Amino acid sequence: MTPDSYFIRTGPTTFAPTPHAIGAWSEEDYHFSPVAGLLVHAIEQFRAGDKNVDLQLSRVSFDILGRLPFAEVEIAIEVPRPGRTIELVQATASINGRAVITARSWYLVKMGTADVAGLEIAPLPDPGDCPARDLTEMWGGGYIAQLEARQASELRPGRGATWLTSPNRLVKDEDPIDIAEFCARIDTANGIAPRQRPEQWMFPNVDLTVHLFRRPSGTWTGLDTTVYWGDSGVGVTSSTLHDEDGPVGRAEQSLTIRKM
Repeated sequence: MTPDSYFIRTGPTTFAPTPHAIGAWSEEDYHFSPVAGLLVHAIEQFRAGDKNVDLQLSRVSFDILGRLPFAEVEIAIEVPRPGRTIELVQATASINGRAVITARSWYLVKMGTADVAGLEIAPLPDPGDCPARDLTEMWGGGYIAQLEARQASELRPGRGATWLTSPNRLVKDEDPIDIAEFCARIDTANGIAPRQRPEQWMFPNVDLTVHLFRRPSGTWTGLDTTVYWGDSGVGVTSSTLHDEDGPVGRAEQSLTIRKM
């Protein structure tokens, strides 16, 4: 039977991958996107058991500490800065006994600011009105293969907007958490409008930082992305994030650029 998830829970803090989580740079490694989503899923589940639930995710920053071998993941969670209005939650993902990712999440109190809300970001076209895009023309791996993509703007090297969704949830037999499922697609931004072909250049990201001014909902992640490459081997992929109701935040990725 084809798995309908990226992960299967094997214990209170451990998760086994399915083929849908296989990476694009190497089939011996994870694609970072589903692991990032899994960390948010675990953090949100952890916070749901907290009495102080009236907080919202404002920022999550991921640091990738090394290769992500395609094996069981263990997640440990701690709260370095507890609080009733501001709280910092940290999750660490380990594979084969080695820490491979840290995720630090700021949660802020909900306040009534609708009367003063404002932003100057145009929404993307509805995904149903955008043509289909085949990401497997450029990328391999099980994660890319299971994505559905829609092109929301003209695509050129270093610039483009793409909608992404997936038929697979993060964890088998567990209720999907919208914000975690949304975050499970954000890291794909570094591959939707690359400046060079991945057969000729490597440009993996070493981190991902997501800032949100609204909690995303629905089943689509919109990435309005610009890629910047410097002249000394360092780059930045910068994206405005959208759901079907409009913009929700931003994401930044630091790149190490190397000729193959």
